Amino acid sequence: MGSKRIMTCKTDSAPNLRKRALGKMLVGSVLKTSAARYGKREAIYCVATGRRVSFSQLNERCNRLANGLLGLALPRGSVVAFLCSNRAEIVEIYFALAKSGFVGLPLNYRLAPREIETLVVEMKAPVLFCDSRFARTYEYLQSCRPAILHVLWIGADAPAGCLSYEAFVADGVASEPEVEVEEDDTFYYNLTSGTTGLPKSYALTQYNAVTLDSTVVGFDLRSDDVFLNVFPAFGRVGFGWSLISVLMGARNVLMDFDPSGVLATVGQEAVTFTNLVPTMAALLLKNPELDQANLSSLRAIVFVGAALSPNIRDGAATRLCPRIYEGYGLQETGFLTVSTPEDRVSKPDSVGRAVLFADIRIVDANGKDVPAGVVGEIIGRSPNGITGYLDNEERNAEVFRNGWFHTGDLGRLDSDGYFYICGRVKDMIISGGQNVHAAEVEAAILNLPNVEDCAVFGLPDDTWGESVSAVIVTAHNAMTTGDVQAACREHLAGFKLPKHVFFQQEPLPRTPTGKVQKFLLVERHSAKF
Repeated sequence: MGSKRIMTCKTDSAPNLRKRALGKMLVGSVLKTSAARYGKREAIYCVATGRRVSFSQLNERCNRLANGLLGLALPRGSVVAFLCSNRAEIVEIYFALAKSGFVGLPLNYRLAPREIETLVVEMKAPVLFCDSRFARTYEYLQSCRPAILHVLWIGADAPAGCLSYEAFVADGVASEPEVEVEEDDTFYYNLTSGTTGLPKSYALTQYNAVTLDSTVVGFDLRSDDVFLNVFPAFGRVGFGWSLISVLMGARNVLMDFDPSGVLATVGQEAVTFTNLVPTMAALLLKNPELDQANLSSLRAIVFVGAALSPNIRDGAATRLCPRIYEGYGLQETGFLTVSTPEDRVSKPDSVGRAVLFADIRIVDANGKDVPAGVVGEIIGRSPNGITGYLDNEERNAEVFRNGWFHTGDLGRLDSDGYFYICGRVKDMIISGGQNVHAAEVEAAILNLPNVEDCAVFGLPDDTWGESVSAVIVTAHNAMTTGDVQAACREHLAGFKLPKHVFFQQEPLPRTPTGKVQKFLLVERHSAKF
């Protein structure tokens, strides 16, 4: 008998074989497929306008909008800016841009009009979508006269020279746009949170945005869920959840965050799932209408954006919803870890384990992995991750190294593979030659009664180099610096105790994703010493 021949084929010796699949992973395909699968099922309920849109209607409106934009005869890759609150139109704009191949520039409406003008001018955006809510900002832009050729007005009473959004959509062709879009095409420009100063801009590709499998798996979102989206959709997290909802066939209830409105909407729309930052939860817990609200439908809350204090975590689990997820990641990386409700039973202070397709490590200053239990810098990578900032080679060289994104966050890994956040590298306070992790001090303070929020940072000190300082948010003014020091002393070494404590009732300054802007606190309080 002859020997059996085994045929092998190496791709490097067979140039006629393609090295990737024939199909593409594109944002527009998500909506097209969901429209075919879910048809007349409700896709979006817009709280601001009362509009309800099915999956098929959403797809048709996005096609009309995309084809209308293509009819403006703009060069391929032109930037389209939009200034819009959380309403159905902002979701339509994102999908229309994805299908037409134009590049989006979602504008943070919390910026000053002059900052918005700078972004529109620098990105050379010839088109602007403007929500009527921001009429004063539009007036400012008109006075500066940036090179905007077309303005599409969202809402009633469009100013002279503006096109009506609804009329523009109605005039568009309903068929799928005949445009060739690639996975590595830029989908939109996004701004990071800006916790250390001015925001940084990066390009998000079609592939970056659409690789959402890890999020869906990690958070157990289902097609029968009703997702309440209160994150500002001008940021990656806000639109990301709308995209995930469309992907899953889940109903997306879209609104701007308002504590009373959220409590009412959960009951009215039988919301099952929502995403909050800790500050939002704190405001809900303080709302006098909470005890009368019907939250029985709510089965899960995802927390992101900032450390979840024990007080907020316990209050949310007791009074809002017992099933709590917590995700860790940056806008640049997408989600890297998730802690499930089951994880929180045995590891309540952990942010969980890596999500699907994400790699995450804890390394020392030389980029070497550290043992379990040792604090180091968190580095990560995933298909959701970007590959660089715009026109910022110095920053790119600092954080994108050897195929990994260096987050600037400090963390540790336990022997069971769970990750813990220990603060920011730049939050390291060096006082008298001793390293103090701000997050460790914050954790001790947040456990004190009547403390609603806090931030710890270093202030210049002639003797110690830096002095550990804290801003504490509390509705009660009975505490003193001495009280805080005494209460923390059993948990912290003496050199870690805050030397300066500032009390306030107003919330801490935070980014749209919930991170404390500590540089503002340093600026505010440095002048006192």
